[in-house]
Amino acid sequence: MDTKPIIGLIAGGGDLPKYVRAAAQDAGTFGTLIALDPFVEETDFRDVTRLRLGQFGKMVKRLKKANCTHVCFAGIVKRPDFKRLKPDFKAMRHLPGTIRAAGQGDDALMRHVLGLFEQEGFQIISPQEVCADLMLTEGLAGDIPMTEAHRHDALQACKIAAAIGALDIGQGAVVARGVTLAVEAQEGTDAMLTRLLNLAPELRGTPEERIGVLAKLIKPNQDIRVDLPTLGPNTVRHALEAGLAGIVAEAGGAFIIEREETLRLANEGGLFIAGLPKAE
Repeated sequence: MDTKPIIGLIAGGGDLPKYVRAAAQDAGTFGTLIALDPFVEETDFRDVTRLRLGQFGKMVKRLKKANCTHVCFAGIVKRPDFKRLKPDFKAMRHLPGTIRAAGQGDDALMRHVLGLFEQEGFQIISPQEVCADLMLTEGLAGDIPMTEAHRHDALQACKIAAAIGALDIGQGAVVARGVTLAVEAQEGTDAMLTRLLNLAPELRGTPEERIGVLAKLIKPNQDIRVDLPTLGPNTVRHALEAGLAGIVAEAGGAFIIEREETLRLANEGGLFIAGLPKAE
């Protein structure tokens, strides 16, 4: 970029938006923050604009008032219930197209939403452009090694995750000893890992004998400016509870938030975290 962007951050739930805002503030590129209600907790941000998904007109007005040139989407946002959306006038104009896009899947819906902001004159900037230091790099992130058996499960889990991602189902899969134990859909990674507790320990592993690997991958057709996989302390806690041996993602294709705490928990629990090279 020839000139510094002025970034309007549209924040969903989770901790990632806090890192994006801090990085933009440090770089002198922060413009404003819009917290999406009800996904963002009241205590997450103070003195910010809180808007609902249907208030597109107010979002655009707020971004332009702050002289934003770029918009960054970060955080967890669940698919809206269009019957309860209560769109404002500007959102109402785009509602038929938004509903059509939603019928084609989450990725199509997100591309449509990004396009609406681009039509208003904003450029889209990804969270990874703002805080590149959060990205998972190639190799082991912590101290726990990955065995050949783990690597076999990791690669198989990546194949499964890529397959469901191509169908716009989810980003994650768990494989143990070559057997697929779980795939992620709308419930999210933490809920998928909690589901593993319903399986017999000999299938999913135990703290004494950890087996199985969680893979989190970018969907093959998704817009990588939004919704990259995120790993954090909660991911590690759920993986440890489920008896898994490790977590993998593509190098440069996932965030690690609260890195020090995430790696501390993984190291103490005997869980490896690794960035794999992008599949050709």
